[in-house]
Amino acid sequence: MTIYIDIVLIENLIMNFIILLATGIILKEKIKIIRLFSSSLIGAIYSVVSYMSILEIYSSMILKIILSIVIVYIAFNPQTMKKLWKDILIFYLTSFVFGGAAFALIYVVKPQDILMKNGLFLGTYPLKTVILGAIVAFIIIVAAFTVVKSKITKKDMFYEIEISLNGKIIKTTAMLDTGNGLREPLTNTPVIVVEHTLLYDVIPKEILNNLENLLGGEFDSIPEKIKQEYMSKLKYIPFSSLGKQNGMLLGIKAESIKIKEMDKEEEKKNIIVGIYNKSLTKRGEYRALMGILE
Repeated sequence: MTIYIDIVLIENLIMNFIILLATGIILKEKIKIIRLFSSSLIGAIYSVVSYMSILEIYSSMILKIILSIVIVYIAFNPQTMKKLWKDILIFYLTSFVFGGAAFALIYVVKPQDILMKNGLFLGTYPLKTVILGAIVAFIIIVAAFTVVKSKITKKDMFYEIEISLNGKIIKTTAMLDTGNGLREPLTNTPVIVVEHTLLYDVIPKEILNNLENLLGGEFDSIPEKIKQEYMSKLKYIPFSSLGKQNGMLLGIKAESIKIKEMDKEEEKKNIIVGIYNKSLTKRGEYRALMGILE
């Protein structure tokens, strides 16, 4: 069977480009065609060198790992080692899925013959078969990663919590925001943000209905008895999120918070409840927002 070097180069260039494109979409990278093309070309040249056995070290695992690092670095320019290894992991996973899907399609099409040489699948099938296989594999990869990521994200993001406050229990759904590092500045106590409407049974409505006034230092609308009981308990918490820069929340320390995950339950003691005077979502999927609580 006659195999032409230019065909090996073009086939691998196309495959590498689509694998890197799928990897970039999965990673939500800013795609730069020239970078993807350059990386794909390097990989394709390596495939030609491997096929022709020009270098004896073509099959070296270390060389292949180095080549992967170079390809990923040129394609996506990761700025940290953590990001680099994450990109490489997704690149390998995408390559494995792509290889299986593309080879399966080529096999179904029934080319005249297929051979493997130096780790490369080669055959007399037309170039359009390779392109079709690459497109089908691309669709499968992106769709599969999107579904899996969605399932994992939803599972990991939402928790049922119970807040013990003023001797009463508040049950709600909280979303985990790993980027949320909100803390009360004086004591460095973690803060869970909760919609104020959840707290009407545990905190006087005179406070909950006048949050903006209290944050502005206006206390005239608060009865004296409530002032004496609650003013010393309220905490002022600066934040830069929830659609507002340099904002401020009122908070109050909870007795405890229980976080339920599947069949596990974890209790946290030193937590402040930040009172948010609007809805966190339009559809009410969750009514509390928390970071990673230590």
